[in-house]
Amino acid sequence: MPDKQVFVLDANIIVSAVLLPRSLTRKAFDKVLRDGEIVVSEAVVNELDEVLRRPKLNNYVHEEERIQFLMMLLRESRIVRGNRVVEDCRDPKDNKYLELALEAGANCILSGDKDLLVLHPYHGIKIRNPQQFLDGE
Repeated sequence: MPDKQVFVLDANIIVSAVLLPRSLTRKAFDKVLRDGEIVVSEAVVNELDEVLRRPKLNNYVHEEERIQFLMMLLRESRIVRGNRVVEDCRDPKDNKYLELALEAGANCILSGDKDLLVLHPYHGIKIRNPQQFLDGE
């Protein structure tokens, strides 16, 4: 059996998967969870924790459910620690995903962010949106 593909998911992908359980993004998330390995870093977890606690998201899913989802994600993910620094993304806040992907030896970054998508491929790492990923691109 071949090794699982390693994936970095940006915060918007994860938040969309939580808030929109019937969405294309959730289908992509579920496929990655089932067939691949998700990696996260402390910086990514901190961003997710901050975003998922925003009161405005209560209109979609209760905070308790969002935090439970984050806990499940952490149980199912490999936490990668590293000190690699890159400055290749035009949005500096997104460099953490590139750093994580390089540190973890990821095969793919799943994102809907144009600032990341424009970098495809990044040092041999695919950067795909959910539709491209589900289509096998």
